[in-house]
Amino acid sequence: MKQTTFKTIILGLGAAAMVSCGGSGSSNTAQTAVAPTEVTHNVEVVSASFSDVPQQSSYSSTIEAFAVNNIAPQSAGRIRKINAEVGDYVTKGQVLAEMDRIQLDQLKLQLQNDSTEYSRIKALFQQGGVSQSDFEAVELAYKVRKTNYKNLLENTVLRAPITGFVTARNYDEGDMYSMAQPLFTVQQVLPVKLLVGISESEYTKVKKGDKVEITVDALPGRTFTGNVNRLYPVIDAATHTFQAEVQVPNADRILRPGMYARVTVTFGVNHSVVLPDQAVVKMEGTGQKYVYIVNDKGTVNFVPVELGVHNGFNYEILSGVNEGDIVVVKGAAALKEGAKVKIINK
Repeated sequence: MKQTTFKTIILGLGAAAMVSCGGSGSSNTAQTAVAPTEVTHNVEVVSASFSDVPQQSSYSSTIEAFAVNNIAPQSAGRIRKINAEVGDYVTKGQVLAEMDRIQLDQLKLQLQNDSTEYSRIKALFQQGGVSQSDFEAVELAYKVRKTNYKNLLENTVLRAPITGFVTARNYDEGDMYSMAQPLFTVQQVLPVKLLVGISESEYTKVKKGDKVEITVDALPGRTFTGNVNRLYPVIDAATHTFQAEVQVPNADRILRPGMYARVTVTFGVNHSVVLPDQAVVKMEGTGQKYVYIVNDKGTVNFVPVELGVHNGFNYEILSGVNEGDIVVVKGAAALKEGAKVKIINK
């Protein structure tokens, strides 16, 4: 009986100790727990509004001559005289070189004789002195000789077929022209042109006559205006681009073939929401773009957006933001969905 009582007392003390320890632990936890403090972030905002946004894309290209002519006679011969040098600005019809004239002079005499004979036979034919067939034979021979003389004259006295700069002279006076390369190359620079490779997604937006702006590295600070002169009808399967020929007046002849150029093409104007580019948050690794919109509770919503044209320091917003939305433009880096904010630029 005594033994049983002793065990009971020990068990009772152990249970009491456990109850006492448990109560003490709960009391400490309650005393040390601290409620989290909600952080308020200072931000600057802007009210989203609509604006006219030119739909523009920029492309690189190279200035080209509007026309390039290689000038040479039809056959080999001695170069009698050179009248132009590289860099000369020549006009259409100006004599650039003269070849040996022996054949030309001989043919000129023959043509004069044929002209006299033709006039004599024509008079006799009108009087009934020769048959029509004889007259027509003489007339044909005279016309053939006249055509041959004109052709030989064009290949003896070489004239500029266009107005432009002489960009190459491959022979000297007295050389024997060997038909290996042209005597001269003349390039027309009034106007000039550019071939611009435009993305196929813009194919239906570009039209003949559209205005474009051109800048060149060689002439910093200057902007030139041109027009789409021609649209090529096929799409390059490798690059998925099509060629648009742009024509630039170049009245002062300052644009020269070979200059590197940047071409800005305007496809029209959209009326869209516009936001400063600082407002757009880019998610690394996803390519998705977001903005923070302040709601009526003073917190922010993390909203995905679709971007359009980037013009200067602003983005065109195609979707995700409505007119009048309050969008965070400064302080977005420290925010997350539901964060509490204080607007400091009102």
